[in-house]
Parts: sequence; C-alpha cells; structure tokens
Amino acid sequence: MKDKIKDELLDQLLENYSKPEDLTGPDGLLTELKRRLINRVMDAELTTHLGYDKHGKRLEPGGDSRNGHSKKSLRSDDGKIEVKVPRDSDGDFEPVLVPKGQRHFDGFDDAIVSLYSRGLTVREIQEHLKEIYKVEVSPMLVSNATDAVAEEVKAWQSRPLERLYPIVYFDAIVAKVRHEGKVSSRAIYLALAVNLEGRKEILGMWSSQNEGSRFWLGVFTELQNRGVSDILICCVDGLKGLPEAIESVFPLAKVQLCIVHMLRNSLKFVSWKERKAVAAQLKNVYNASSAEAAKAALDEFRETYDERLPAIGQSWESNWERVVPFFDYPPEIRKIIYTTNAIESLNSSFRKVSRHRNLFPTLDSLYKLFYLSARNIAKKWTHPVRDWPAALNRFTIEFGERITDNINK
Repeated sequence: MKDKIKDELLDQLLENYSKPEDLTGPDGLLTELKRRLINRVMDAELTTHLGYDKHGKRLEPGGDSRNGHSKKSLRSDDGKIEVKVPRDSDGDFEPVLVPKGQRHFDGFDDAIVSLYSRGLTVREIQEHLKEIYKVEVSPMLVSNATDAVAEEVKAWQSRPLERLYPIVYFDAIVAKVRHEGKVSSRAIYLALAVNLEGRKEILGMWSSQNEGSRFWLGVFTELQNRGVSDILICCVDGLKGLPEAIESVFPLAKVQLCIVHMLRNSLKFVSWKERKAVAAQLKNVYNASSAEAAKAALDEFRETYDERLPAIGQSWESNWERVVPFFDYPPEIRKIIYTTNAIESLNSSFRKVSRHRNLFPTLDSLYKLFYLSARNIAKKWTHPVRDWPAALNRFTIEFGERITDNINK
C-alpha cells in the first residue's frame, strides 16, 4: 500500500523529537496529533451539517450557524485528551466521531472489559488505568463499561446450537453471591461440549440453589429448544438428578460417570499409608480391556478390601451401570470420556479470575465475569481434541446414521 503521509510531513512533525516521551507520553506528539485530528474532523462534520464552510455564506439568511465550541475531556489509549466540540446555533448538531455523552475514544472501554475479564477488581482496574493511562475513573464508569456485556451474555446464552454433540461434559463451580437480598453459596453449572469437528464449545451456564432432576430437566429442555436434538455421550461426576434428566430428554444418550471422580472419592476412605496399594488395584478395574474383565477386577478388589474398606467396593458396584460405558470404546475414545478433566480445567480458570472476589454483588455480575473469562479461554481452542479423527471414525461405526446424518447436513 502506498504511504499516505509524506516523509516531509513526518520530518516536520518530528523536528523537536529527542526522547520516547516526546512521542508517546501524555503530552507527546501522538496525543497532540490525535487531539488536533479529532478537532478538525468534528469541525468538518459541522461544515457538512450546516452546508457551508467556516467563512462561507449561509444557505439561508438567519439560518443555522456556528456557535463556538465547548470543551470535552476524553479518555483514550494515550491518556486524557482535551478536545473542542463545535456547536451550532440550533443546537441539533451531534458529532459522529465523538457522539454526545461519549467520554472515551479508541478502545478505552475495551481495555476496562479486558482487565475485568482477567479477574481484576474495580479498585485494581482504577489503579491500573491511573498508572498506565494517567486517567482517573470512577467505580460507576467501570461498572457501565462492563454492563455493556450483559446483553452479550444473554445473546450467548440463548444462541442456536448444533443438532448433535458427540460428547458433553457437565460440572459445577460454587461462588458466594448476593441474590434477592441474601448472601448464599450458588452453584454455577456448566456444559462443555465437543462438537463434530472435535472442538470444545461451552453451551451455557445455569444456576440454582436446589439441584435435582427438575432443575436439570429445565437445562436439557433449554438445550433442546436451542436446537440440540441428540447427544452421544454425557460425561458427569455424579451430580444429583443429572443422569435421569439426560435420559428423559435425550433417551439415546449414554451417561459416563467420571472415573477420576470415582477414584478420588474412593481414596477418601484410605489412609495415606495404603493409598498407593488401593489406587493400584483400582487401576486394574478401570484399565481393564473389557467390562467383563473390569467386573472380575472389581470382585477381586472387594475380596481384598471389603472387610476393612467396604464403602469403596459398594460405591463402584452401585454406580457400575454408569462406570462401564467407556469399556465399549478403544483407547482414543476412552481417554476423552473417562474423565471430566476438560471441564474441570475450565472451572479452574473461573476460580482463578474470581479468587479476589469473596462475594459477587449480583448473580449477573458473576455471569458477566465468567462469560468474559470463557470468551478469552475459547480463543485458545483453535485445534480439535487429541486423536479426534480416530475417535470420530469410531463414533461413526458405533452410532451410524446419528453421526452421518449430521455430518452431511
């Protein structure tokens, strides 16, 4: 592209340049140039509005005319900029470049939202902006800048979804929230899917004080209303009422209990001295080549430990129907579905951005932070999950038309 600014002009602008601050400081050339350009553009906008040049003739005697300027302070990426907004006598001129009521220029509000999404508190954002941009902002301004995200959250939560998801993980994270005048611990339930391209996608966030079949039935009905007609495998960690709700709305879906959660819960009953031995024998169960071999390994475990640690064997036995589905698949699928680590990693990111917030003032503020954090995380999901082509081929053989009908659409 041909340079639009001549070197002679740049030489003139940089005539007195001696150090970086002369160019980029709060009173540097770039700030001054931006201020002058903004003023010139707004003056040109007024000329277009009036229909004649500054020293030209009015279109109509006694018609609308220039009426001086008013000062306005803008927050920008380069700090504070004082500009002069031209006025007209009729009072109906509004600049397009800097509309009435706007107090920012460039991506200043985007900077606030970006800092907020990384877990900074309002006070930390204020201090950062003052240090970097030399601009003091009020808590209300930070709130207003981030409140603009609220509509984006609603649109995201109600967006249309794909007809089929091969895998969906479900889990929850707990945070303290002031809701309806009371402070309580609220569980935020998350659904993280792997789509047909093997890419991770957060389907939504929901909250309820009373988890159970009725709550989960509402979640799955919402997913259905947003376009989901089928799920192949749902990976859960034993959330109350979840399996029953899945099978009610998506009767063909297989429910896989997280093996890592089963192992962790089992080791709670074991002393540190015995943990290594118990974990090794349980590994024989979930590393078995088939469901039959796994059951034989579980029986052997119970023969060894039931007398001293009966709760472990009973837990695996009672949940066996939810444990065994992953034995139907080869290693490339097993390692994707036998653990909910994918969604636990997401929850870990949410905990990290909310660690400085002992209490969220509203449920909306919590959704706002988690949504912005999720948006940042999703930018890193640029590749399919590992070994996805092999997994998809196996899914196609296993589920036939449920896969191929959606791939071909």
